[in-house]
Amino acid sequence: GSSAPWAAVVIQKFILSCSFIPGIQSYAKFSEMCRWDSGSTVGDFDGHSKRVLSCDFKPTRPFRIVTCGEDFLANYYEGPPFKFKHSIRDHSNFVNCIRYSPDGSKFITVSSDKRGLIYDGKTGDKIGELSSEDSHTGSIYAVSWSADSKQVLTVSADKTAKVWDIMEDASGKVNRTLVCTGIGGVDDMLVGCLWQNDHLVTVSLGGTFNVFSASNPDKEPVSFAGHLKTVSSLTYFPQSNPRTMLSTSYDGVIIRWIQGVGYGGRLIRKNNTQIKCFVAAEEELITSGYDNMVFRIPLNGDQCGDAESVDVGGQPNALNIAVQQPEFALITTDSAIVLLHKSTVTSTTKVSYTITSSAVSPDGTEAIVGAQDGKLRIYSISGDTLTEEAVLERHRGAITSIHYSPDVSMFASADANREAVAWDRATREIKLKNMLFHTARINCLAWSPDSRLVATGSIDTCAIIYDVDKPASSRITIKGAHLGGVHGLTFADNDTLVTAGEDACVRVW
Repeated sequence: GSSAPWAAVVIQKFILSCSFIPGIQSYAKFSEMCRWDSGSTVGDFDGHSKRVLSCDFKPTRPFRIVTCGEDFLANYYEGPPFKFKHSIRDHSNFVNCIRYSPDGSKFITVSSDKRGLIYDGKTGDKIGELSSEDSHTGSIYAVSWSADSKQVLTVSADKTAKVWDIMEDASGKVNRTLVCTGIGGVDDMLVGCLWQNDHLVTVSLGGTFNVFSASNPDKEPVSFAGHLKTVSSLTYFPQSNPRTMLSTSYDGVIIRWIQGVGYGGRLIRKNNTQIKCFVAAEEELITSGYDNMVFRIPLNGDQCGDAESVDVGGQPNALNIAVQQPEFALITTDSAIVLLHKSTVTSTTKVSYTITSSAVSPDGTEAIVGAQDGKLRIYSISGDTLTEEAVLERHRGAITSIHYSPDVSMFASADANREAVAWDRATREIKLKNMLFHTARINCLAWSPDSRLVATGSIDTCAIIYDVDKPASSRITIKGAHLGGVHGLTFADNDTLVTAGEDACVRVW
């Protein structure tokens, strides 16, 4: 990466704030500042009794460093070598952010006491304050200066951003209040901001970025977001126009992505519960959480309708829609196979083994159920009746994922003992074996649209792509696809794989 010098205050092993230091290759760690290239000390940062929340470096000579934190203090240091000069005790609550103006003449602090105070950049003496008229009504979490050092942008728990004019006497007056459209609740609180050229960027607690134009603030902001928790599933709609994909995370967030565009908005459900299992068709979502309830939610574009719920008698571990008969769904719990027609349970089949995964054929006439014992049990479905047709024994670990190929001539299965197998559906013989190149549990599977490639994702952070017409050894491995593991896979086309994982990211390969 870049060799640009920087300084940071690190508390409890987390970098909470950092600042670029022109000409000094250093960093601050705990209460010490060191050169990043040699580790030699360049200063001490005593003076805080609680966690430090922010720091900044004066960009012009004479150099200064300022810090602030949960002890209601802002500390001022002179150097290099940097030494504590004095504490600023003007705030009555957490001092959340501190920033020097680009010209170095001033710095500003913002606090949970709803105030913003301005200080002389060279001496650290207080010289001004943001006006209380039309000020924030909640904690101020972040502040950023304009390039000309004449304005600042602040964001607050009151869910607004404000642009302030900094006057000659260092007082601040509100120039404009920016309101960000949100989803409701505490997730709309604004916790970060940046004034970058003509862009005013705000970040909400829920992870939504809003980008305003500084020269035309009345213009509707550009909004985009992502996941904050593990992305657990991906569903691609190849027939949609434009082509779209849905990603879900355990905290209940569903995001729509548009091919060639990116972020397409967040789907808001009225029952915004956690999501353990998820499956979708063009016009419907089916979700389940960590109880016995399954929700069928009509989908119209990016709008969710009223959900219909059904109690399936146990916590689901897999949800399946018969693509050619979308009103039909197959749900499995640890001990039962449940058939649904719309939101009505039409059949519940208790089993003597522990179910861990399942799949249903597109026409809804066949189901494959994977178990803790590593066996695959194939059932025929006629009306509301399940009949066991075959038991396939190959895996040495619990089955974690099962998927039919798009042409329905094959299916693939994977287990917790890091093996995947591709099967011929008609003969129920192994089509591709020795898919043993992961080093840990396989979490997910996906087929390419032409049914030639099968991809696997594992907690070993890798995704592996196999060609069913070639030996498994000719695989393509994507190493380090997701820190913490790969949890979701889908093909956008025959040459493009999309992955998702524990790092809360969605990636296209």
